[in-house]
Amino acid sequence: MSQRRFVVNAGTFRQLMRWCEQWPERRFAVEGARGLGRTLAQQLAAAGEDVVDVPSTLSARARLLATGGDRKTDPADALHVAQVALFRQDLRPVEPEDQTTILRLLTERHDDLVHERTRVLNRLHAVLRDLVPGGAPTGLSADKAAAIMKSLRPETATDACRRDIARDLLADLRRLDRQVKDNEAEMRDALAATRTTLTVLPGLGTVLAAKVIGHVGDVSRFPTEHHFASYTGSAPLDASSGNNVRHRLNTGGNRALNSVLHVIA
Repeated sequence: MSQRRFVVNAGTFRQLMRWCEQWPERRFAVEGARGLGRTLAQQLAAAGEDVVDVPSTLSARARLLATGGDRKTDPADALHVAQVALFRQDLRPVEPEDQTTILRLLTERHDDLVHERTRVLNRLHAVLRDLVPGGAPTGLSADKAAAIMKSLRPETATDACRRDIARDLLADLRRLDRQVKDNEAEMRDALAATRTTLTVLPGLGTVLAAKVIGHVGDVSRFPTEHHFASYTGSAPLDASSGNNVRHRLNTGGNRALNSVLHVIA
């Protein structure tokens, strides 16, 4: 067994590959390949190396079995990650990032923009409520808010301040509307590049189809539909005891995909 510690910097990947040349048949195990280990894992995968993602929960269990505690050291952690990779044949291989990753990034950005737009719209509605007799109508939009503000004639300094804030919020709302529109256009282009037929299914538009592909990736990684249901948290959990057969709601799994399935339904 050989070991070496590498300082993480721009040259880490090249140093690692030079050191590994002495083992023509090799496999890399990266803990958290979708988190802190993403950069190195993706560099290795792009170079055609055999790379697997070791979940931190599995390496923690290996550490607990080996030491009887949870004391962590870098050499011991590396050993336990390697042991998991040796004995587990069901670890997820790391694939080079592709169009599915782009879709996931775009959908996450879309969610952020929509949440921020909702917050700004709610705040604008609250300000207009105090400026317009009877309050601002529901179903507010940027155009409706602009039409309302044209007729405003503040009578006090306080109302003038409210009007100025409303103008700023309206500008923010218009900017967010443009950003959401641009994001969805990028999403449509990225979705078209995948040549998916998901959008022909009832209930699946551009955003939802992009979320499905972005979070699922290669669907063949799920051996059966039951594994997929477990991954999305849509399969109930067995809570049977003795002769009592019962199930309970699964609050785990990929909640983004779980939400998509509920919207489609």
